[in-house]
Amino acid sequence: MSTTSGQLTQVQRAAAVIVALGAEQASEVYKYLREDEVEQLSVEISKMERMSAEELENTMEDFYGLCVTKQVISEGGVEYAKDVLEKAFGAQQATAYMERVSKSIKTKAFDFVRKADSKNLLNLLQNEHPQTIALVLSYARADQASYIIAELPSQLRIDVIERIAKLDRASPEILSIVENTLSQKVESIVSVDLVDLGGVNYIADIMNYVDRSMEKKIFDELNVKDPILAEDIRKLMFVFEDIAFLDEMSVQRFIRDTDTKDLAVALKGATQDVQSVFFKNMSKRMGETVQSDMDYLHNVRMSDVEQAQQRIVAIIRKLEEEGEIVISKGGKDEVIA
Repeated sequence: MSTTSGQLTQVQRAAAVIVALGAEQASEVYKYLREDEVEQLSVEISKMERMSAEELENTMEDFYGLCVTKQVISEGGVEYAKDVLEKAFGAQQATAYMERVSKSIKTKAFDFVRKADSKNLLNLLQNEHPQTIALVLSYARADQASYIIAELPSQLRIDVIERIAKLDRASPEILSIVENTLSQKVESIVSVDLVDLGGVNYIADIMNYVDRSMEKKIFDELNVKDPILAEDIRKLMFVFEDIAFLDEMSVQRFIRDTDTKDLAVALKGATQDVQSVFFKNMSKRMGETVQSDMDYLHNVRMSDVEQAQQRIVAIIRKLEEEGEIVISKGGKDEVIA
C-alpha cells in the first residue's frame, strides 16, 4: 500500500488502526461494532499489504487526535475543548479535529430512529409532546416521517408539521436528553455546534411521500391555521402536475423506468397539459400502447390514480437524488390541487 494516510479511505484508516492495536485489543473493539462493520474492516484488513512506518504513524496520530477531541468535548464542552486542543495540536489542527468529530457525531444522532420500523416508531412517539415528535422526525427518514404524520390525530398532525417547519437548531444537551429518553441503547450525543434540523425544506420532503388524499387533507387544515406556511411548503414540493415543467430529457429518462400500467392509470386522471408532455416524450409504439390501455380503463378509482401518480413521482425523486435528472420547481402557482 503506497498511499499516504491523507489519501486512505475511512475504512482503510480504520483497518490500519485495528492492525496496529494487535489481535487481542482488536477483538475487544470488534465487540462494539455491527456485523457489517466487522465484515467491512475484515475485508479491508485482508487486502492490506504493506504500510510504511511513516504512514502508520500518521494514521495513528490522526486516530489519537480524534479520540482526544471527542473525549475533551464530552467532558469539558466546546470552549474548554478549543483551549485544550489548540495547546496540544495547534489552532489549525484543533479546528480540523473538532469539525471532523462534529460531523461524525451528527451522522450518529438518533441513528436508532432511522433504522426503526415506522409502525414501532409511531408507537414510541404518539404519546410524546409535539415538540419531541417534531425533533425526532427531523432525524427520521422522510418516508418514516410521512407515515407517522399521516397516522397522527388531525390536531396533533398540524401542530407537529408547524413545529418541524419552524425548527432551526437544537442544543446538544436537548438532543442528548431526548435521545436518551427514547432509547437507552444509544450513547449520549454531544455535538460541537448547534445542529441544523427540520425546517420548511424538510417538511416539504416529508409531504412528497404522503399520499395525495392525505396531502390534500393536511393542506386544507394548514391553510386554515397557517396559510403562509402552507404556501411556503407547497412551493418546495414536487407533485405529479409539476411534470409539465420538466425538460424533455428528464421526462424521457423517468418514463424508461415507469411501468406502462402505471402510466395509463396515472394519465387517466391527469390534466391535458401533463398528458401531452408524456405522449410527446414516448416512442410512437409506447404511446399507442398507453393510449390503448387508457381507452380500456373504465370506472378507475381516484385512489388508484393517485397511487400510480405517486409511484411515478417516487421514481422521479429517486432519479433526482442519483443526479440523473433535474427537478424544476417553477410554475408552482399553477399547480392543481
